Amino acid sequence: MDRRDLRSVTVFIILAFALAWLLALPLWLGDGLASRWFTLVATATMLTPAIAALVVVFFVERPRQKAWVLGLWPLRPVRRVLGYGVLGIFVPIALVLVALPVGALLGVYPADFANFSAFQQVLDEQTGTTEIPIPIGALIVLQLATLPLAAFINLVPALGEELGWRGWLLPKLMPLGTLPALLVSGVIWGLWHAPLILLGYNYPDAPGWLGLTAMVGMCVLIGAVFGWLRLRSGSVWPAALAHASFNGAGATYLLFARAGEHVDTTQATVLGWSGWIVPLALVAVLVATGQFSAAKHPSTPPPKKGQAPERPAAEQVTGE
Repeated sequence: MDRRDLRSVTVFIILAFALAWLLALPLWLGDGLASRWFTLVATATMLTPAIAALVVVFFVERPRQKAWVLGLWPLRPVRRVLGYGVLGIFVPIALVLVALPVGALLGVYPADFANFSAFQQVLDEQTGTTEIPIPIGALIVLQLATLPLAAFINLVPALGEELGWRGWLLPKLMPLGTLPALLVSGVIWGLWHAPLILLGYNYPDAPGWLGLTAMVGMCVLIGAVFGWLRLRSGSVWPAALAHASFNGAGATYLLFARAGEHVDTTQATVLGWSGWIVPLALVAVLVATGQFSAAKHPSTPPPKKGQAPERPAAEQVTGE
């Protein structure tokens, strides 16, 4: 990575982190996660990586084809982008769901896959004496069937993050090598969550340092999957769909939990260590099968006629 790229990455990180902390400041000075403004603040915070990337692209680097540098365009080959877009919708859902039986087998997730007692308890509290005409099993199926819709409902805020992390930052880090780029971008992504994680978000029962450490670990592995979608498709859109789908599926652990049992998210669900086993295996398979091969993911736009081609960041990868 040359000095200009290092300067751009530094500006991007400072902006993304500073804006995230600035938006979270009212929560720190007020009621924390209990604040009535929490949802608005959390959603607005997701836009800060995109703001940072746009500032760098438009005012620091000013490349010829800005949409290409951000991964927004072109959407071609269309079949490839669409194919990885579909994977982006369903792979995160699968990773979130498979974490639950894995956690149950390891004894860290209190599961009730037969009676769905925790979900039944929530329904009883919400409906009181009103009888629901649909069996609870059918309700579970309906909940799962609607999960792919979250990829489109959550797409705008998810794109706010992915435009920064995988759209711009990951290709910029590729001269470090593919695996180091995935690792560094994942760590940065995880640490960026600090303003909310340190307030107890995602890991409400863990001390701040442990919650943030767990978040970084999860972001490295899940970020590698999102990065695979970005690099293989040449587009940020499959990664954005994956992020939106992942967020939408995150609460499904409540459907299959045992009533009255505590779920420790540092150990169970995709947020905890037991939920990292399958993503780690998936990333290992992707690496072993050459899915991150540098020759398969161009990261710079083609030159204009009569102009020498720029050297793609992906072709600067060492050790591949």
